[in-house]
Amino acid sequence: MKNYLEFEKEIKALEEEVEGLKSPFGSEGISEVDTKKIQSTEAEINEKLKETYANLNSWQKTLVARHEDRPKANFYIKKIFTQFTLLSGDRYFGDDKSVIAGFGLIDNRSVLIIGQEKGEDLNSRIDRNFGMMRPEGYRKCIRLMKLADRFQIPVISFIDTPGAYPGIGAEQRGQASAIANSIECCMSLTVPNISIIIGEGGSGGAIALASSNKVIMLENSIYSVISPEGCASILWRDPRKSLQAAEAMKLTAKDLLKLRIIDEIISEPTGGAHRDPEVIAADIKYSIIKNLRSFDHLSKEEIYDNRKAKFLQIGRDQGFSKSSESDNTGLSYKGSDIQKIKTHIVKNKLLYIGIGLVFLAGFVSIIY
Repeated sequence: MKNYLEFEKEIKALEEEVEGLKSPFGSEGISEVDTKKIQSTEAEINEKLKETYANLNSWQKTLVARHEDRPKANFYIKKIFTQFTLLSGDRYFGDDKSVIAGFGLIDNRSVLIIGQEKGEDLNSRIDRNFGMMRPEGYRKCIRLMKLADRFQIPVISFIDTPGAYPGIGAEQRGQASAIANSIECCMSLTVPNISIIIGEGGSGGAIALASSNKVIMLENSIYSVISPEGCASILWRDPRKSLQAAEAMKLTAKDLLKLRIIDEIISEPTGGAHRDPEVIAADIKYSIIKNLRSFDHLSKEEIYDNRKAKFLQIGRDQGFSKSSESDNTGLSYKGSDIQKIKTHIVKNKLLYIGIGLVFLAGFVSIIY
């Protein structure tokens, strides 16, 4: 049974009409199937899907990112990778089923795969804790990322979580430090790491695994520091203002690409990834292979510096870069030419004011 969102009511009605037309059993018994009517209605559905999904606002994209039928990490792992070997446990407390982790092959290349898994039905969602990881989940990922780094195996992460689990048990077991350590581990890797946000990328629960060389988003996924409902509750004390919050937060893939928070957007089939999971899985596989190959010519140090410079560049002009091969002082800030001129003028404003006054005095003396 298909699930529909609130803004898909017309599409639901049309698809139910098609199902009725396909049935040979009418009110008067067995009747001939009207194939022309079916074709015209299906064409109308496609047009309606294109029109609807081309004009989604930020809140509607949030609803699509949370869609019940949207493909989850487990689906992509099965479709994209071969010889996947599941590994469990953090060697301290236990195993966290909200994250799937293990080694597999893509394009005959070994990779570590980490996937935040929400579950497919109610029972599996409860078992997976709705994709909200606990400290032992992050510690499991840290353990495996360090293992992958030791053997120079790239890391692929599928991000899909509303956020880290905020329960008292998780806090008692060091949720904040586990997230911080996971971010530190991601940033310190000397192998390429690629993160694909397939649904929700919520708060520190997402950034803990998305501190990567390449951050890729599906077209209708979201990535934000807080949910729109949470933002509306804090800022306006009114969760009904979720649409206003979602628009202000710039959480969609297009907004984040423009802000250079992410590196790439993977287009989804018309109507969202859940309408053609096979196609979106093939597109993700192609993107992963392409991005992995882009790091083949880089050394371990260059891969590390690439990731570091990428995050230091966010919110700045051209970020940080090494000034020369012989310079061992690390990364230095590199601003744009316009910014350099502005900075120079501000630093020497008294000089420029003096020069301006001299020219003004000369101009006045010529006139009079």
